[in-house]
Amino acid sequence: MAYTFQVTIDSAHPHTLADWWADALGWEVEPSDEAFIRRMVDEGHASEDDTTTHHGTLVWKVGAAIRHPEGPGHAPRVLFQLVAEPKTVKNRVHLDVRSGSDDPRTVVERLIAKGATHLHEGKQGPYTWTTLADPEGNELCVSR
Repeated sequence: MAYTFQVTIDSAHPHTLADWWADALGWEVEPSDEAFIRRMVDEGHASEDDTTTHHGTLVWKVGAAIRHPEGPGHAPRVLFQLVAEPKTVKNRVHLDVRSGSDDPRTVVERLIAKGATHLHEGKQGPYTWTTLADPEGNELCVSR
């Protein structure tokens, strides 16, 4: 049997990082179901401490997810999960962002302008890529 999966990224500020990645990929942040959250608090399944507001919307404090704009069949969901500890070492897994018909240099410049950090350039045969870090230090590579 084949399984589906989502990619989960530990984060100090999951909602802010979800916004950054949704913009970086041209994806969308999954909308919050405020009525469901309020019902879970009212019924005692959650507390007010489990919630926060982000851009004026009631959300779960522990995470935020992004999805491909054409739906779940086009790419795995990416979840940004709140963790207490800071990032201290290099990630062993990262996302490779393929720019498609967009110029990779333009994509890199746009992401740096939005808070990414340039780490290094890579090359293997005719293939090149740029390795960046998102605003929380998670690595990503940009290539064609």
